[in-house]
Amino acid sequence: MNALWYTARGTGVVALVLFSLVVALGIGVRSARPLFGLPKFAVVAVHRGASLLALVFLGLHIVTMLLDPVAPLRLVDVLVPFAGPYRTVWLGLGTVAAELLVAVIITSLLRQWIGHRAWRFVHWAAYAAWPVAIVHAVGTGTDNTALWLWAVVAGCVGLVAACLVWRMSTGFRLVPVGAR
Repeated sequence: MNALWYTARGTGVVALVLFSLVVALGIGVRSARPLFGLPKFAVVAVHRGASLLALVFLGLHIVTMLLDPVAPLRLVDVLVPFAGPYRTVWLGLGTVAAELLVAVIITSLLRQWIGHRAWRFVHWAAYAAWPVAIVHAVGTGTDNTALWLWAVVAGCVGLVAACLVWRMSTGFRLVPVGAR
């Protein structure tokens, strides 16, 4: 195996962990209660910073997969879901997740022009992208039978599940609309 192969695997796992943190922080941002004793603006800043860092690792994951001579990934596989001959469904799910995140990025950059309601509607795509990325992670690649990968995935799922349970609990108070 070569350095690109290891880099592609590592950046994919790091991106998954960071996106899990981003989803958890996104749930926390909606709460009127302090998160970890931090003021709301700090949680929002960490959420945005983690989002950008996760996107960097996702970009590195995609680029290194394209450059790796061992990986059977083509540019069309990155752009067109389910077009690739290698693990078509699993790879296609990764493409779908990445494209949903691109929609979130574009609308976040255009938020002041498209309005909060349109941005929020598209931003919900991040909640769809995360489980799709989880399925992509366990369905493709050479580490999908490795215990360490399953432990990382379990940690990611556990974190987001705990946040969702908190979000659905009576102790969770929503930030009033317009108070952001």
